[in-house]
Amino acid sequence: MTSTSTAPTRTAAERTGAHTDEAASLIGDARSRIDALDDRIIGLVQERMAVSAVIQEARITSGGRRVNLSREMDVLSHYSEALGKPGTALAMTLLELCRGRV
Repeated sequence: MTSTSTAPTRTAAERTGAHTDEAASLIGDARSRIDALDDRIIGLVQERMAVSAVIQEARITSGGRRVNLSREMDVLSHYSEALGKPGTALAMTLLELCRGRV
């Protein structure tokens, strides 16, 4: 015997928290754009991680340290100036992701 779902189907307004169908449509479209932007951001972060790995390998191979703290401070400053305090937190997360495994 096959079971069928009896859960009620929610309207677009209910799924988005909007109070009108027009607002729900606008929110749905904007969420689709955000999802696409998130996919691009993730791709860019992965690309940044790969480039950072190349830099770290070159630095280590030449006898240097894996991490360049003055460069990290430049990155933190750049993000902070562009995005404020949350930018600093974002930069810290990026730097952590890009440092690779210890």
